[in-house]
Amino acid sequence: MSRNAHLKRAALAAVFLCALPFAAILASLFFGRYFLSPAEVLSALFRPDAVSRAAVVTVRQLRLPRALAAAFVGASLSASGAAFQSVFRNPLVNSGILGVSNGAGFGACLAIVFFGGGAFTYGLSFLFGVAAVALSYFAGRIAKNQTVITLILGGTIVSAFFSALVSILKYIADPYSQLPAITFWLMGSFASVGTAQLRALVPMTLGMALIFLCRRRIDALSMGTREASSLGVDVRLYAFLVIGGATLCTASAVCISGTIGWVGLVVPHVARMLVGSENAKLIPASVSLGAGFLVLIDLLSRCLTGSEIPIGILCALIGTPFFVYLLKRTKGGSWL
Repeated sequence: MSRNAHLKRAALAAVFLCALPFAAILASLFFGRYFLSPAEVLSALFRPDAVSRAAVVTVRQLRLPRALAAAFVGASLSASGAAFQSVFRNPLVNSGILGVSNGAGFGACLAIVFFGGGAFTYGLSFLFGVAAVALSYFAGRIAKNQTVITLILGGTIVSAFFSALVSILKYIADPYSQLPAITFWLMGSFASVGTAQLRALVPMTLGMALIFLCRRRIDALSMGTREASSLGVDVRLYAFLVIGGATLCTASAVCISGTIGWVGLVVPHVARMLVGSENAKLIPASVSLGAGFLVLIDLLSRCLTGSEIPIGILCALIGTPFFVYLLKRTKGGSWL
């Protein structure tokens, strides 16, 4: 490929990545079960006095907060997945590798069973998501020499433990009210997102900012502990910052959307195909693709049928065939 063709391809990719999230959010404002004309949507955004109260509420209090939440959740999960795949040097790692998703799921189930859900769901899911990562770290330290493998094993142990606790809560939950709420939450949805839940965007932004600031050091970490240390990188410090940022992103995302799989696994690989494996480009590309992808998936979830399809189902339907393709391409090995 000539230099001019390469530059042209890079420019097109940059334009696409910059435009995708904004185009997806804008599109989500115009479509839904409650029909609004383009003129009504634009008036609700910029001239609310010129349209009906119902149009303003639909656009400003329902569709816009939901689209923003989906964009930030998709960006957070994708950035976390990309960072973890590089740090752990494994293409099959996702944003929940250290147990944060299962921990947050247990917190949400606990809130539904014992506190009736509501605001407790967001608080407890975030708290237990962070606690799960802390437990994964300490479980990994059981071995005298902590390595990437022991950390992943710690995450696997903690994930299994919280998964068992979730099963216990599902077993004792009221089958007519609590159990359906637990099941729906675990499948992932933005149906309950409103302006109040947008406060979770703050920790998501902080987490993504941490990952973004460490993006060049992640390249060094992906080469291994010895190689990174020889380059003058403080491995413990930057590993802590990256894992902390990814945990903040994922725990904040899961607490408002429920468990959404595949985004943190699939999207970073698509970004890698577009911009390569250098994290200075990969992290921003993953953020953009993840934001646009999840907004469009959310749009499909509420427009395909009369009743809303949980996002986790659609993500799995799309992610599963791609995952098979990924296994075939990598032959189960590492691409790093």
